[in-house]
Amino acid sequence: MGDKIFYITTPIYYANAPLHIGHAYSTVAADVAKRWQALRGREVFMLTGMDEHGEKIYRSALKDGVEPQDWVDRYADDARKLWSFMNIAYDGFVRTTDSAHKKTVEEVFRKLRAKGDIYDAEYEGPYCVSCETFFTDQQVKDAGDSCPDCGKKITEIKKESALFFRLSAYGDKLLDFYKANPDFLQPSGMANKTMDTVRRGLKDLCVTRERVTWGIPVPGDPSKTIYVWFDALLNYLSAAGFPADPELFSKLWPADCHIVGKEIYYFHTVIWPAMIMALELPLPQKVYGHGWWTLRDDKISKSTGNIVTPYEVCGKLHPDILRFFFLREMPFGTDGAFSLERIEARYISDLANPLGNLFKRTEVMIEKYFAGKTPAEGSFDAAILQKQKETLESFSRSMDELRFHGALNALWELVDAANRFIEDKKPWVMYKEKSPALNDVLLTLEGCLEFVTGLLSPFMPVKCAEMAAHIDWEIQMPEPGAVRKGRSIPGGGILFPAVEK
Repeated sequence: MGDKIFYITTPIYYANAPLHIGHAYSTVAADVAKRWQALRGREVFMLTGMDEHGEKIYRSALKDGVEPQDWVDRYADDARKLWSFMNIAYDGFVRTTDSAHKKTVEEVFRKLRAKGDIYDAEYEGPYCVSCETFFTDQQVKDAGDSCPDCGKKITEIKKESALFFRLSAYGDKLLDFYKANPDFLQPSGMANKTMDTVRRGLKDLCVTRERVTWGIPVPGDPSKTIYVWFDALLNYLSAAGFPADPELFSKLWPADCHIVGKEIYYFHTVIWPAMIMALELPLPQKVYGHGWWTLRDDKISKSTGNIVTPYEVCGKLHPDILRFFFLREMPFGTDGAFSLERIEARYISDLANPLGNLFKRTEVMIEKYFAGKTPAEGSFDAAILQKQKETLESFSRSMDELRFHGALNALWELVDAANRFIEDKKPWVMYKEKSPALNDVLLTLEGCLEFVTGLLSPFMPVKCAEMAAHIDWEIQMPEPGAVRKGRSIPGGGILFPAVEK
């Protein structure tokens, strides 16, 4: 890997309303992937941030009677507080109102205009202010004369002087890139739709707006501002030091993974790579689009007002429980139904019962049978050792592919195997019979606690720190069969107590 830092990003979130669990889902996924790479010993950099320009933000601030900058400052502060609450360990927080970001956007715009990839023209057609998205007449007609994405009223722009990005010139290059780099578009269902769209032909993209003052002015033409999406996508470069800090940029770029919601997958898999091609830079390794959570059978979305925040969800449950639920409940890339009842059911079925009981039973037996210390002599059970090896292989492969659900499935097979191991071996009988094999059983169980705690830690960093304290262990990448003999096990209270009704 050399000096290359593992660089993973979330979308930058639009500063027009409080963030909800859909935004938390993207950010938790990136944080878990980052923590996994760090657990393996890689240097990592996770980027998140706020998209703070555009007509919708200007209108929202005006309606609220505040300056746009004050408006976006408030939402940036709220986002930082939410990510702290959710135990998100980001390394960079980019804002499109940052001076460094503005300089990057201006430099890119000048370069692509000089190259001829940005040219003068006129724009006329439908535009959704809510989504900050240009649409074709046919797309709007097919959606019943409303926005195809959010369903809101469409604005008709009449012959606006504009600048366009020559997106159509990159269709074949994109298809060649997709073919040569099959891991770039993930998951496969979204990949196929993207390739079909590109095969049908791309139209050039309008990348400026007139009469929209809240944005980055076009270099040399302050009557126009740069289209919010063109501006926003460049955050991944500006935060990586392009072009001002070539040393940092060489360590971070290309990005290893962009995690995005499926509603913005097209922007990240078609427009964004075309922009990078135009800049003659290496393309990211992967764009992974995740699905939506639904609430009361409708998409959780700021545009529809159908939202729930992490603060509401975590009134009775630790934020780590929500983190776990996000990635355990459904495969990453598919849609899923969200409810407090589903979270509580998952909490009981996975955490309170099998995992919590495994910890408590093992701790109690070590205290009762060995005066609170792991046996000084004994061997690790061969069958559980083999299961740990299989678990680590499957877990690692799934995590590298962002198949979080598969990774947790593999880990819970080990948790279940450890619980069956207790029932099969009956250590309470061994203790009465003074069997020397009791040493092997308790050493094996203690090794399982360390193993599970280590692999689970990217998902539940705070709760796993509590689990590690129970067994006086420092969280690290676990090794199959590893166990510390003759070590004190402090134990503690119930790790996953019953939820109060």
